[in-house]
Amino acid sequence: MDLAEYLPFFPKLSPQQQQTLVDSVEPMEARAGSIVHNGSLDCLGLLIIRSGQLRVYTLSSEGREVTLYRLFDRDICLFSASCVMPDIQFEVIIEAEKDTKMWVIPSCLFKELMESSAAVANYANQLISSRFSEVMWLMEQIMWKSFDKRLAGFLLEESALEGSACLKMTHERIAGHLGTAREVVTRMLRYFQSEGMVRLSRGEIAITDEKALRKLVES
Repeated sequence: MDLAEYLPFFPKLSPQQQQTLVDSVEPMEARAGSIVHNGSLDCLGLLIIRSGQLRVYTLSSEGREVTLYRLFDRDICLFSASCVMPDIQFEVIIEAEKDTKMWVIPSCLFKELMESSAAVANYANQLISSRFSEVMWLMEQIMWKSFDKRLAGFLLEESALEGSACLKMTHERIAGHLGTAREVVTRMLRYFQSEGMVRLSRGEIAITDEKALRKLVES
């Protein structure tokens, strides 16, 4: 286990702190579709993504989902340990989109490290700032960008992530990512199909004109 490859602050810890961290880190695996962290219902600890893909999302008061950001190999998830930061009132749910392997730094240990190491505290602050920047960017997209452009951008992003023009994804799942109703997604996808940009079938969306989608996003 070479935590120095995953944690920028690791070399700045004392030898004793490094050893305590190595001894305390726990392996964790999550199957695709499972919930890794459920808001204030648990305080899992700091997640270090070794392989896989996680989705971080929040729920509106009506129960509507919206994806805030995703986590990939070597990413760090801080909000799964938000209980150690009382000033952070930001509840999220973390779901495994693919089978994922992680290491978990227990919340109590991470809190101790933040209190005793300036390097860890600075890293946590930088990570929080980075994630909130992503969330603010998302809010700007929701408020100011038309839905057709957001949906086209989402399809292109998914295609790039999966390395395929055929996306096995339901309209309801897309609605959860984009924070809207399934009917809105279906209506827009049908429009895209009428324009020859996608082809729809049960549980699958095939991108047939990537250039047209990209042009829509950039217009």
